[in-house]
Amino acid sequence: MDLRKLAADAVSQNKKAALLIGGAGFAILGLGLGYKYLRKPEKAVRVGVVSQLLIHPLKSGKAVPLALAECQKMGLKFGELQDRHWMVVTEDGHMVTGRQEPRLVLVSLTCEGGQVCLNGPNMEELKFPIKQPDNPVLDCRVFGVDIQGRDCGDKVSHWLTHYLKAEKTYRLVHFEPCMRPRKPAEKEAVYQQFEEVAYPDFGPVMLLSEASVKDLSSKLEKGVTVERFRPNIVISDCKPFDEDSWEELQIGSVRLQRVMACGRCLFTTVDPETGVISRKEPLETLKNYRLCKPSEKHIYKTSPLFGQLHNVKKTGIFQVGDVVYKITR
Repeated sequence: MDLRKLAADAVSQNKKAALLIGGAGFAILGLGLGYKYLRKPEKAVRVGVVSQLLIHPLKSGKAVPLALAECQKMGLKFGELQDRHWMVVTEDGHMVTGRQEPRLVLVSLTCEGGQVCLNGPNMEELKFPIKQPDNPVLDCRVFGVDIQGRDCGDKVSHWLTHYLKAEKTYRLVHFEPCMRPRKPAEKEAVYQQFEEVAYPDFGPVMLLSEASVKDLSSKLEKGVTVERFRPNIVISDCKPFDEDSWEELQIGSVRLQRVMACGRCLFTTVDPETGVISRKEPLETLKNYRLCKPSEKHIYKTSPLFGQLHNVKKTGIFQVGDVVYKITR
């Protein structure tokens, strides 16, 4: 065997391998540099200021104003309160909202020291533990989509049924972290399959500007407040309906991505101060000037649009007074 020939062949093979590896490395480096320079840089444009943060622990219940909040993938959180994580249901698990029981908007649900506190007009405060692992888990329905909830007990059920003067029995359920969330995509195709919520109608975050509410109020005999539309984030220092064009936002350390406008229903005719439903305004006025484009009727149908639904692209913390930046590329 010619040892010199074997050695020469080995050197030749190593050179080829080195060239291949080196070529692959340069190709990867080239792709990385190409992405870096081809990607359009972000530009942050100031569009407003956060004037209010509102969390609605009880679906259709009274809003809790916050100075600061954590924004998670499934919505706003402050301490033990999480947005739309409690819900009133019938005994067979169907959701009950202010559409059916307008006086629900006067019910306050707060948490303190591991206890839930329920309050309502002319009712004694009721306290019960947040965690009740021995209580049954109920199969519930939100807009026809299945979701679970931990029953909060008979005392709570009696309190709610008595307060609402209901002929049927109502129960309160709590969504727990171990439970499977709802996927908005099951009802609205504009959402992606990985997006999840507990008991909100659709998206985890709803945003509305003060200017849009003032614009609507100017068209009504009796003005309305932002609380009637149940947003999580209220923006000031912008023009009416500017929020319609904000596709991506940076607020504090939170990044939000617009998904769709918020189609409005009969619930907007419930006065948040009295719990009385008019079944007319401001819904009728909104229908006069806030209907969708003909190309979007398959999404919104005849519902007027007011406010914007966002997903949480990056979780974090924001607070009242934070500047709102629109992200463009």
